[in-house]
Amino acid sequence: MLPELNDLNTFRDALTSAPGPDIAAADGAAERNGQLTKPPGALGRLEDLAIWYAAWRGDARPQVAGPQVIVFAGNHGVTAQGVSAFPPEVTVQMVMNFEHGGAAINQLAKAAGAKMDVHALDLDHPTADFTQGPAMSEAELLSALQTGWQAVDPKSDLLVVGEMGIGNTTPAAAIACALFGGEAADWTGRGTGVDDAGLANKTRVVAEGVALHGSEDGLEVLRCLGGREIAAMAGAMAAARMLRIPVILDGFICTSAAACLARISPSALDHTIAGHQSAEGAHAAMLSKLGKEPLLSLGLRLGEGSGGALAINILKSAVACHSGMATFAEAGVADG
Repeated sequence: MLPELNDLNTFRDALTSAPGPDIAAADGAAERNGQLTKPPGALGRLEDLAIWYAAWRGDARPQVAGPQVIVFAGNHGVTAQGVSAFPPEVTVQMVMNFEHGGAAINQLAKAAGAKMDVHALDLDHPTADFTQGPAMSEAELLSALQTGWQAVDPKSDLLVVGEMGIGNTTPAAAIACALFGGEAADWTGRGTGVDDAGLANKTRVVAEGVALHGSEDGLEVLRCLGGREIAAMAGAMAAARMLRIPVILDGFICTSAAACLARISPSALDHTIAGHQSAEGAHAAMLSKLGKEPLLSLGLRLGEGSGGALAINILKSAVACHSGMATFAEAGVADG
């Protein structure tokens, strides 16, 4: 059961005291892996993925039966600075598209056999422009974290969180710059496709926000530079950790939310893997900082949880091989 998330300190405490993997299940899975009808290591990283998944599910021979994809949507006041090629109204329109099953993520979730949920967070009231002040108050941050915290189905056995929010590569870049250092230009990309002048303007905005809100604290960085949908993703990932539900990270924006959690607790992302490396230039650098090796690299830059949902099938295949293959003894095959 999840504790009630009544304040930010409860969130911090939950994350820092969250349960770890089941070592006995991991050992059992590793032992089974060594007995399967294949040469040692022949399935490469699939073997590691299956053992990792088994450890978090507490089952040496697990199944992936109930994946969940959650898309969170939010609007950003910083779009007033001209950082996006599209207007904020598109966020509302895309939420409707999600709800009617017409977006890419709907198709990818369906193909992966995943239940999909959509949560729009106060789209009529964008966050504040973070070049002028904090993006969110503490109450607004807590509310967004609670949305994510409560959105996770305890019965699910795998989670992907995605986002929709015009302009949200700007707060993601600002979060990365604040947490990992370097210049704003190191973390700022073209997002939805801004031109050179737009990229220069976006970089300026990121630099101004980081200069105004410098902090070492993950939650404070999230509050001052993030957005409601980014905070909701963080809340969902933290809830999944409490429930021992493995998480597949999506792209640049999802990873920025994850990075805030990693700053709160070094082990906060142990239950996560990187689904893919997106085409947003700084995503590879952020994954490297977090020690995450992506499963896929297909030039995706859509968001929505699309890369994470696509990677569900990779993890499903890893677990299917691990749990469904016969051992040498079962197959009557000599093991060497």
